[in-house]
Amino acid sequence: MSSSDSSPLIYLVALEPSGDALGSRLMTALRASAPSGIRIAGVGGESMGEAGLKTLFDPSDLAILGIFEVLPKASLVLRRVREVVADIERLKPDVLVTIDSWGFTGRVHKALTKRDNPVKRVRYVAPQVWAWRPGRAKQLAAWIDHLITLFPFEPPLFEAHGLPATWVGHPVVEDETVVNHAQAFRRTHDIGDDAPIVVVLPGSRKAEVKALMPIFGETIKQLWATFPATHFIVPTIGAVEAPVTAWAQSLSAPVHVVAGNDMRDRAFAAASVGLAASGTVTLELARAGVPHVIAYKVNPLSAFAFKRLAKTKFVNLINVLLGQDIVPEYLQGDCKPDVLALKVGTLLTDVSARQTQKSAFTAALDHLRRGETSPSANAAKVVLGLIESP
Repeated sequence: MSSSDSSPLIYLVALEPSGDALGSRLMTALRASAPSGIRIAGVGGESMGEAGLKTLFDPSDLAILGIFEVLPKASLVLRRVREVVADIERLKPDVLVTIDSWGFTGRVHKALTKRDNPVKRVRYVAPQVWAWRPGRAKQLAAWIDHLITLFPFEPPLFEAHGLPATWVGHPVVEDETVVNHAQAFRRTHDIGDDAPIVVVLPGSRKAEVKALMPIFGETIKQLWATFPATHFIVPTIGAVEAPVTAWAQSLSAPVHVVAGNDMRDRAFAAASVGLAASGTVTLELARAGVPHVIAYKVNPLSAFAFKRLAKTKFVNLINVLLGQDIVPEYLQGDCKPDVLALKVGTLLTDVSARQTQKSAFTAALDHLRRGETSPSANAAKVVLGLIESP
């Protein structure tokens, strides 16, 4: 759809790969929902670039893990915040939509608030105030005009502080799993029809990949020693593809690295079980019906801070949604190769354990659907409605 210079301008900011995927879907939905056309500017990664965004800068260096990992990059973060604010003031968009990454985007909203900039400000993806740092709800209410949430229990937590919030559903439920491509994927990678496949996901941020690769590598070696017919698939993205590929090649096991969203989905379709860094990927694995184990390890100081501030028993989203210990979580000191290999091995051999997770996945994903309209279309309606409102 073509857009004229008089069309509404929407400014998007997404730094993380998961936010970039959300932004790409939102761009598509905005264009489909705006019959007279819109313009889009801002900051995004690979997926938003493929959707047509000319990004202000490459955000990959700003995908930072935890509280204390931010400190060495503080000057870069602040410089990029100033660049985004200056670009917004130059372009004068109708609406600003920031997606996740509150440590960065919150500074953008704060700066615009202090400058009395009139742009309507939206945040897409609520900070997990139900998990930790509940004070952020009040902070958001002071700096943004509307919150779009992925989970149904989130709006009341922010509306209590006077912030309008709309639950739109989670975009993971609008994706289709390419189940029919499982056999083709196996043939492409010379994997027999009966050979077990473990999909291994060490993360999408440089820091988390660096922290988890040694642990996941040793886990792969132990699994292969016990299950020699097993193949290991490692989906990755451009920002970390080089180190992940080099790491995979160093392992004395049948490890296949695949890149891109389509190949990741095909790998999920073929996978028997999974081992993944904690995050949104757990919902993607659930959607594909892949039983899995979650692991994570960050800077000890960041882990200590989170533990002191945490308000939830679980970190895995499937467990949070159901309030049950369904997907095994191994964090920090528990994130050890022998522990992970044992638990993944149990999933490979125990049909009942796999089925328990699969049944739970169906129940959890049902919590993330809102009506017949896709979550991205629901989000686009909220954003476009703000353009039309006084």
